[in-house]
Amino acid sequence: MDLLDFARGPALAVALVVFVLGSLWRLIAVLRRPRMPDLSPARDGAPSNLAGAWRNILRGMWPRKEFGPGPLVVTINGYVFHIGLALIFFGYAPHIAFIHRLTGLSWPALPDMVMYLAAGATIIAMLLALFARMTNPVRRKISIADDWITWTITFLPVITGMAVITEPSAIVLARDHVIYRGPLAVHLITLELLLIWFPFGKLMHAFLFAFSRGATGMRFSHRGVKL
Repeated sequence: MDLLDFARGPALAVALVVFVLGSLWRLIAVLRRPRMPDLSPARDGAPSNLAGAWRNILRGMWPRKEFGPGPLVVTINGYVFHIGLALIFFGYAPHIAFIHRLTGLSWPALPDMVMYLAAGATIIAMLLALFARMTNPVRRKISIADDWITWTITFLPVITGMAVITEPSAIVLARDHVIYRGPLAVHLITLELLLIWFPFGKLMHAFLFAFSRGATGMRFSHRGVKL
C-alpha cells in the first residue's frame, strides 16, 4: 500500500466518519441546548417566529449601507471565495467522478476553463482575506488559533489541487491509472484533513450560521425590532 492507496482507503474512511459523526454531534448539541421561554407578548405587527428567522437569515447575506464600503468589500470577497470553492468541488469533472464513486450521484461537469478561473479567483480571495486579517489591528486582535488553522486547512486542498492539474480533465478520466500518484495523494490527504477539522473548527459555520441568525431573527422580531 503506497500513500495514494492509504489516502483513498483508510484515511478517506476515517475522515468521512469523523466528518459525518462530528457534524451530527455539533448539530444535536445545538438543538438540545436548553431554551428559556419568552413570556413577553409579541409587539403589535410582529411576524411569526419562522418569518422572523428567515428574514434575518436572508438579511444577513448583505451588509447594510450604513456601515460603509468596508464590510461591502469583505462581503463580496467572501462570496467570490465561497462560490469559487463550490464551483471547484461540484463542477470539476474528476471531482464529480470522485463523488460518484462514493455516493453514486453524478451531474454534468463545467468546462475546465471555468474551473481554472474559479480556482484562481478563490486563491486570490483567500489571500485577500488573509491579508485583511493580518493587517487590520482589530481583526488581528480578535483572531485565535482556530482562524489561522481553518484558513490553512481550507487553502491547502485548493493549492494542492492546482498543482495536480497537468492536462485536461477528459484525458484524466479516460486514463485507467494515475500517473502522478504522490501529488494526488497529498491533495486527497489535504481534503481529508479539512473533513476531519470541519466539525471542530469555524468551518462548522456552514451549518450553524442558519441557527444563529434564525434565533436572533426570532428574538428581535418578537420585540418589534426592524431587521
